[in-house]
Amino acid sequence: MSQKTEKPVLSGQRIKTRKRDEKEKYDPAGFRDFIVVGLNSAGSDVDAIYKFLDSAGSKVDYRRYGEALFDILIAGGLLVPGGSVAQDGDKLCKTNACIFEAPDDMTSMRNFEQVFVKLMRRYKYLEKMFLEEMKKVLIFIKGFSESERIKLARMTALWIANNSVQPQVLTVLINEHLVKDGLALEFLIEVFVTWKQEKGLSSLMTSLKKSGLEKSLMEFVPPNKRTEEYFKAVFEEKGLNDIVKLHLAQESQGAKRSLERHLSTRLAEDAPIKEVISEIQKMAAKANIPENEVVILVWSVIMAHAEWNKKEELLTDQALRHLKQYTVLLAAFTTTTRSEFALMLKVQEYCYENMNFMKVFQKIILLFYKTDIISEEVILKWYNESHSTKGKIMFLQQMKPFIEWLQSAEEESGSDEDE
Repeated sequence: MSQKTEKPVLSGQRIKTRKRDEKEKYDPAGFRDFIVVGLNSAGSDVDAIYKFLDSAGSKVDYRRYGEALFDILIAGGLLVPGGSVAQDGDKLCKTNACIFEAPDDMTSMRNFEQVFVKLMRRYKYLEKMFLEEMKKVLIFIKGFSESERIKLARMTALWIANNSVQPQVLTVLINEHLVKDGLALEFLIEVFVTWKQEKGLSSLMTSLKKSGLEKSLMEFVPPNKRTEEYFKAVFEEKGLNDIVKLHLAQESQGAKRSLERHLSTRLAEDAPIKEVISEIQKMAAKANIPENEVVILVWSVIMAHAEWNKKEELLTDQALRHLKQYTVLLAAFTTTTRSEFALMLKVQEYCYENMNFMKVFQKIILLFYKTDIISEEVILKWYNESHSTKGKIMFLQQMKPFIEWLQSAEEESGSDEDE
């Protein structure tokens, strides 16, 4: 079998390469010089600025220089670690056509924001680069002047409110040095104030909840000032009272989950009920959870602490035996009329949602009446006006004989007093 002989290679032969295979040298300084000259020629006219940037995209590769492009549009030049603008020898190569040099009124800010919006619509791949740029730039805020930080915060609010970047980007501010110096909190508050002014409170609150940012708000506060009182004072001073309410609600939810876990663990351990009551009362007081909410949590944990029989005829006895073990626990958290109502409505809701318990409702309420968990006044008011619509007809029918007995007992008691 013949083998193909290789052709001889001449000494010093050059291998030709196609022009498209030659890798262009990465030259951010050259890119910067080109963009800066173009922006300076456009002046302060945002339409002229965008037109130049749009046409420049066909001459220079934004895919390679996207980060440099956003550096220039934000700070006027290439940013170096720490937040300062890079110098070319003794010369500071910079443009005034950028956020840091733009007027700080909101009309000017909105106009300049459109440059970013249009540019990213035109070159879609810049969207991802912009997110990475924001993560970098926000870390640099310590190196910016107060005026530059304010402008960047206001522009960040516009970008987030208009979906150019997601609210989660603000979590990069939770950096030890930025938080310690109070810069993270100042920046966050400026973003929130601008956001609220531009898009309204509902937009701000909705985005905070969707992004999960409301769970991290306290982490922006300097460690030595991290108290509920300081948090409240700082946000309310800027008219962000609803942020405080959202934060407190979030904190309360976390505390409720902790309380539920603790109670579930203690019941599983068969801990003495008096000890459990004391522990839950202390946890609730510390987290400012009202009693009417605590009793609902207690009921939910108690009912989850059993494997219920699927046979309806056996379920009633099982439910009553189970609840009798915890009447003292429930009674400890129904010391007010409001708490009693909350528990009775919760029982109605539970029995409605768990169909096997539909016929057990009246017996549970009777047990709670006999053990002084729910009073006669609350039961009568529930029957006459305050019941839920869930299973209303069935539950009212169940309770009717007991209600008639309560009313007749009341009448007899009244006639005895008259005599």
